[in-house]
Amino acid sequence: MRRVLIVFCLLAAGCAAQPDKVYTPRVAPAPAGSVASAVPSPTTETIEVGEKLTVQVEWPAAADPLLKTFTDYYVDSWRAVVSGDDTYLEQVEGPAAKESYDWVKGFGKSSVTGTAKLYALAVSARMGEGAQINACVDETGLRLIAKSTGRAYTRQPSWTRETYLQAAITHRGDDGVWRVKDFRHSSEGCDR
Repeated sequence: MRRVLIVFCLLAAGCAAQPDKVYTPRVAPAPAGSVASAVPSPTTETIEVGEKLTVQVEWPAAADPLLKTFTDYYVDSWRAVVSGDDTYLEQVEGPAAKESYDWVKGFGKSSVTGTAKLYALAVSARMGEGAQINACVDETGLRLIAKSTGRAYTRQPSWTRETYLQAAITHRGDDGVWRVKDFRHSSEGCDR
């Protein structure tokens, strides 16, 4: 019996749980003479639109060149509001042309100051000569002002209070230029 008890104790001691060793991964050194590959990272570009108006664009890490179709239009439409420059009309067609024209003219004797932000830019669909570009638009940093006095209105429009998702439906024309053809908006999908 004594032998059985000693054997049992030895077996129990050998099978007892051992403290876990902490695993620490090691990074393999780069071979001599090699250059580490750079992973693209997101960047932010600040674009001066007017004397007191900027647009910040948060470009994704590997930005599709098609995104500029929307960002160029967006910047130029604000430029039209503050300076009267109508270059933005070259970047739209179809229903978007009328909607854009009416939107800019709707500011009348008003203008804006501050900073607008575009982020989460993505080409969400592409088919043949058409594509959809989605962007989160944050205009909470803008203030509607009277052109004559430069003072902000007491009551600000609703678009200065929340971000929104804007989808630009784009089309490549016979001349090879991509233009915004239509817009879709949503109050959902742009929470940070």
